[in-house]
Amino acid sequence: QVQLVESGGGLVQPGGSLRLSCAASGSIFSRYGMGWYRQAPGKQREWVAGLTIGGYTNYADSVKGRFSISRDPAKTTVYLQMNNLKLEDTAVYYCHAATMWGQGTKVTVSS
Repeated sequence: QVQLVESGGGLVQPGGSLRLSCAASGSIFSRYGMGWYRQAPGKQREWVAGLTIGGYTNYADSVKGRFSISRDPAKTTVYLQMNNLKLEDTAVYYCHAATMWGQGTKVTVSS
């Protein structure tokens, strides 16, 4: 059973914007907080943003003010809006909830 599915990755220029989506099963969406992580080439996976079941958000310092996490209950989907993208944002982005991970979606920031 696929429970988390990311989409929305692609190629974008520095300063551009991109919105990632994480479609979750209803049981996961209603029960757990969600988070976004990323893993750049040659680096370890790092936490990017979190959204609690109560709606509280938090961000890594590297993306604060540029990224925002949100949810759409009607679609049981969590989003990561990425603005003013930088070269170092290039990574595979993963959706996470409890012990579950999505398959990842690749974001490449390049001029």
